[in-house]
Amino acid sequence: MGNYLTGLRQCDGLLSQVAMLGSHRKRIDPQATDFALGFIDAMKPEDAAEALILAQMAAIHQATMMLARRLNHVENISQQDAAERALNKLSRTFAAQMDTLKRYRTKGQQIVRVERVTVNEGGQAIVGNVEAQGRGDHNV
Repeated sequence: MGNYLTGLRQCDGLLSQVAMLGSHRKRIDPQATDFALGFIDAMKPEDAAEALILAQMAAIHQATMMLARRLNHVENISQQDAAERALNKLSRTFAAQMDTLKRYRTKGQQIVRVERVTVNEGGQAIVGNVEAQGRGDHNV
C-alpha cells in the first residue's frame, strides 16, 4: 500500500507541475495542460523516470514554440538575437532529451544491423551473437 500512495503523491505532483506549464500567474491554461498530458500519455512512459523526462520534453516544446512565435514578431535586432539564441538552445535541449529517452528505453544497448553480407566460396558466416576476446595470451 505504501508504494501505491507514494505513486499517487508523485503523480499528483507531476500533474500540478504540468498544469502550471501554460499558466500565467495563477490562471491555468487548459489547452497547454491537455497538450502536455496528451504528449506524455502518447509516449507511454513505463516508469516515473520516463514520465519526468516526457514532462520536461513537453515543457521544452511549449517554450520552443513560444520563442518561435516571439521570433516571428521581433521589433529590433536585439530582440531577434535574444529570441534566436533561446530558440536554438531549446531546440538542442529537446533533441538531447529525445536521445536521453531513447538511451534510457534501450537500457544503453546498441543494436547493429547488418544490411548485406557476402560470403565468398570457401568462406563461412556466423549468424548470432559474437563476443570478441582481447589479444592477451590464450591457453590453448
